[in-house]
Amino acid sequence: MATDSNGSSKGTFKVPEIKFTKLFINGQFLDSISGRTFETKDPRSGNVITEVAEGDKEDVDLAVKAAREAFDHGKWPRMSGYERGRIMMKFADLIDQNIEELATLDSLDAGKLFTLGKIVDIPKAANMVRYYAGAADKIHGETLKLSGDLQGYTLKEPIGVVGHIVPWNYPSMMFALKVSPAMAAGCTMVVKPAEQTPLSALYYAHLAKQAGVPDGVINVVTGYGPTAGAALCSHMDVDKVSFTGSTEVGRLVMEAAAKSNLKHVSLELGGKSPLIIFDDADLDMAVNLARMAIFYNKGEICCAGSRVYVQEGIYDEFVKKSVEGAKSWVVGDPFDPRSQHGPQVDKEQFEKVLSYIEHGKREGATLLTGGKACGEEGYYIEPTIFTDVKEDMMIAQDEIFGPVMSLMKFKTVEEAIEKANATRYGLAAGIVTKDLNVANRVSRSVRAGTVWINCYYAFDPDCPFGGYKMSGFGKEQGLHAMEKYLQVKSVVTPIYNSPWL
Repeated sequence: MATDSNGSSKGTFKVPEIKFTKLFINGQFLDSISGRTFETKDPRSGNVITEVAEGDKEDVDLAVKAAREAFDHGKWPRMSGYERGRIMMKFADLIDQNIEELATLDSLDAGKLFTLGKIVDIPKAANMVRYYAGAADKIHGETLKLSGDLQGYTLKEPIGVVGHIVPWNYPSMMFALKVSPAMAAGCTMVVKPAEQTPLSALYYAHLAKQAGVPDGVINVVTGYGPTAGAALCSHMDVDKVSFTGSTEVGRLVMEAAAKSNLKHVSLELGGKSPLIIFDDADLDMAVNLARMAIFYNKGEICCAGSRVYVQEGIYDEFVKKSVEGAKSWVVGDPFDPRSQHGPQVDKEQFEKVLSYIEHGKREGATLLTGGKACGEEGYYIEPTIFTDVKEDMMIAQDEIFGPVMSLMKFKTVEEAIEKANATRYGLAAGIVTKDLNVANRVSRSVRAGTVWINCYYAFDPDCPFGGYKMSGFGKEQGLHAMEKYLQVKSVVTPIYNSPWL
C-alpha cells in the first residue's frame, strides 16, 4: 500500500465491477478472434484489475472492414453536419453523466488522481466533444474565379477511415481529442488504446452507441502496439493514422504508412520542454509553476516543463524554495483526495524513470531531493530535482516522462534562448517574466509549437497544439485539427458559351 510523503498509510479502494473488456467492433462487444486476453494492472500495487481481449491483425481487419462499410455505405458521412453535431452533443452529455465511473477507470488503469479526473479530465473530454459538435456544420469550401471561361469551387470531404492510436497518460482526454474532430468531419474510425489503459476507451465506445452514433463509426481494438497498432498503421483500407506517443514509435508509424498505401499521418510525439524564469519573476509564483509543470500527473505529460532555466539573480533562492516545494508534494494513493501525485503507469515506466535518475547521478548532476521509489508497493517515485545539469546530459536531452526536474542557470536572454533550443524536441515552452518585451522576444525565438507566458498547461479546445522538430507534426485541438480529417476536392465547370461547350 502506498504512503504519502509523510509516511501515512492509505486505505484500500474497492475495485468496482469492470463492465467492458471485449473489443468493440461494428457496434458490438466481441471476443478477439484468437480468444486471447491480456492483463491490465493497477499501478498502485501491480495487481491485475481484469483481463481484456487481445486484438491482433485479424481483429483489426474486422474493425477496419466495419469502418469502411460505415464510411462507404453508411449514413454518418452523409448526415448533415447539424445531425452529426446533435448526436455528438448527446455523447458529451452521457460522458458528463458517467464522470464517476470514467474517472475511476482512468485512476485504476493509469494511476491518475481520482479527484482531478472528476473535475478536469472527464469534463474536458466532454467539452472537447461539444466543441467539435459545434464545428460539424461549419465545414465550408471556396468559390473560385478561374481564368478563361471556367468557374470552380472546392469541397471539403471527410478523409475516410482513420486509425487513432491513443497514449496511456491521458486516456480520456486523448480519446476525445482524436475521435471528436474525426467524427465531426464525417470520418469513421478504429481506435487502438494503449495496452496499459484500455478500460475507459471501451466505456466511451459504449456511450457513443447509446448516444446514437451508428454502428461501425467508432470501433475499439484493444491490444499491443507491435501487433494491433502495427496492423492498423499498415492496413491498406485505412486512409489516415493519428498517433500520439514516443518519437521512436512515431518513426515506425510513418514507415508503415509509407510502405502501405501512403496514408496520411499526423504525429504528436515526445517533448523536453523548457521553462525559462527571469529575474523579475514573482519568485513564489515561479516556483509553484515550475513544480506543477513537471510533477503534475507524476511527470507523465508530453509537454512537461522538465528543463527549468532560472536567471542567475534569483537562482539560489529559487533552488531553495523548489526543494521545499518538492518535499511538501504529497505522493500517495490516487483515490486519496490529499494526494497530489500517484504511481507511474506501470513497472516498465517506473524502472525507466529510476534508471534515468541513476544516469543523472553518474553524469555528475547534483541530486537535491527525491530520486527514489517510495511506498511499500506499487510504482511510486519521489518528486526529484537535479541541479548542476549540463545540456549534453541524458537527463537534459531525453524525454524521461516522470517526475524529474533538471534545474539550470543562465545569465542573458540570448543564453536562455540558445539553451532552450538545444534539444531535438519542440513541443512546448514556458516563459515567466513581467517584461512584455522579453516575453515577446523569447516566444518568437523558441522553436516550439506552444509557448505559455506566466502560465503552464493552459489548454483550450480552441487553441491548436502540436510540435516542431522531432515532436511531430499536425495539430490537435482547434479548427486546425479538423483539417487533418478533411481533404479538398476541386470542381471545375465551363461557363455558358465557353469554347469547352
